[in-house]
Amino acid sequence: MLKISSEEIKLITKYIYEISGIYLDESKKYLLETRLNAVAEEQGASNFQDFLRKAKADPSKAIERKIIDAISTNETLFFRDTGPFQLLQHKIFPELIDARSSKTPQLKTNLKIWSAASSTGQELYSVAIVLQELLGDMSKYAVKLLGTDISDAAVAQASSGKFNKFEIERGLARDKLTKYFSMAGQTWKINDQIRAMVNFRKFNLMTPFSGLGKFDIVLCRNVAIYFTLEDRKKLFNKIADVLEPDGYLIIGSTESLTGICPRFIPKRHLRSIFYQLK
Repeated sequence: MLKISSEEIKLITKYIYEISGIYLDESKKYLLETRLNAVAEEQGASNFQDFLRKAKADPSKAIERKIIDAISTNETLFFRDTGPFQLLQHKIFPELIDARSSKTPQLKTNLKIWSAASSTGQELYSVAIVLQELLGDMSKYAVKLLGTDISDAAVAQASSGKFNKFEIERGLARDKLTKYFSMAGQTWKINDQIRAMVNFRKFNLMTPFSGLGKFDIVLCRNVAIYFTLEDRKKLFNKIADVLEPDGYLIIGSTESLTGICPRFIPKRHLRSIFYQLK
């Protein structure tokens, strides 16, 4: 196993920040070694400085993509932290649907939702399941659920809608498993009705949000914690720009926008916090 020197840590963390916006410091030495060793050895690198040189010299950016896949956390599960999903089911979805349907009673009710760091898709599929159970007949609604992530591997798995036994058992109740999934070899595959509701694509949150359109709900949970304070401010200001005036922002249960983005005000429903524009 290759060991990383103090000087190499500075070079590698600077490179990772430049390509992904993920900020790591010298305390992440073990994480860098464990996550990047397989990729470095695959490239035949003699040390981490050699590995970095190979990555920068690669015109296809294939090594860069592998580094992002390795370093991005991708720690997720179905219905992670039940509070946000209860919030969606009992407050946000009913309020939004009432507001949207009253504006266009003769047309389909539009609803646009963005999972900004969707990892392997469990969060967005959980949102889709909540919507399906709440609304039943989806023919009256024009629902668009977008999931984005910086990792190619995460986006590919999310798009496939396939999960192994371990991934399925993390957070997914048995009744929902049998209702919305079927066995496909050694994996579980989400059914076509739910899969058709969602779309996944690669996206770097550090880049401009032009072309994304406006959203009724943005979920940006547990990703900004990997950014610098300045980058967090930029991120949530950009989210404010793409959120509908009466839209909702949901962040991680341990996160706060205090001192980050004064354009949002926190609101509470039961035990959950959500944010809306001032």
